[in-house]
Amino acid sequence: MLMIKEEGYVFQKNIKSSMEYEIYEQPAILENLFKTHVNDNNYILFDIPTDIEKIVFVASGSSYHCARYGADLFGNVANIEARAIYSSEFLLKAAVPHENNILYIFITQSGETSDTNQALKRAKKLGMRTLCITNKKDSTIWKAADFKIDCCAGEEKSIAATKSLTTQMMCVTLLVLKYAAHKGIDIKPYLNNLKILPQKLQETLSLHKDIKKIAKALSKYKIIVVTADGISYALAKEASLKIKETSYICTLSSILGEFMHGHVAVLNNPKTAQIHIAVEPLNETAISNLNKIREEYNTPLYIIGNSDISEACALNIECSNSIVKSFCLIGIIQLLALETAQALHRNVDKPHGLHKVVK
Repeated sequence: MLMIKEEGYVFQKNIKSSMEYEIYEQPAILENLFKTHVNDNNYILFDIPTDIEKIVFVASGSSYHCARYGADLFGNVANIEARAIYSSEFLLKAAVPHENNILYIFITQSGETSDTNQALKRAKKLGMRTLCITNKKDSTIWKAADFKIDCCAGEEKSIAATKSLTTQMMCVTLLVLKYAAHKGIDIKPYLNNLKILPQKLQETLSLHKDIKKIAKALSKYKIIVVTADGISYALAKEASLKIKETSYICTLSSILGEFMHGHVAVLNNPKTAQIHIAVEPLNETAISNLNKIREEYNTPLYIIGNSDISEACALNIECSNSIVKSFCLIGIIQLLALETAQALHRNVDKPHGLHKVVK
């Protein structure tokens, strides 16, 4: 039995891995991160260029999923056009965005991700302004970027990104709010919700036993399809990666509407299960598509977040704020990957063939 006590969060658990420990660290770390970057007057302490009209995120792996989430958030909250590009894809493109009003944002846990650093060099050669979000001060990317944000996650021992991802997401959220405030948008309601986020995440982690039951069922399948719509798609991509890299199950992620265009044929394999992730309530189109899948393929369906489908196995999260809920769903995704892998007796801290660049 191990006691964890940080910043007022105290709990006891039989911690079996660094990954699980780091999942449970997140409420305290996110609370500390918020206090580090936001002062008592609700002023976000980031140094940023203010004459920006477009954002281009560049990242890889889980950091790309944060970038994808951030691109949607910039549009939804700050009314700023944003897009996310994989680092390796950015390097292969013959032409990339290079207008004067663009800010390039590079996200990397280690600060040493090779293709992300090469992408930053290319952006600087084009005369672009650059900002990095990283968990490693004095790393290569920290030294090269014009502007920088520290994730303050502390050492992450497990190869699977958990607290490094959620701290990246918090930094991106605060960055979006910084730009929103600069445009005259009232961000106080958003900041008030972020203040309660750590407690909401801790409450979500208390669903561990329920999540473990779903994970045990999922571990029996050979293929897992993860679908979503809108901003939830970034979370679906993260769920697919987390389950894949820890349990080695073949996972696919897709926007639900696009999944119906041919990709749905994978459900003809009887060893396939589907997870649908929904930050927002399911719309009529999503309900129609999921019902069609259920009727035509009889595939086991697990809905995480919001469910209006009685026949599905659902894990609903009661939370009115979509940003807070996104963090809660990431917590569920992490525990789901952890428990699925452990049901298969995998070493979640050291997946075969995967290596962390720096701790």
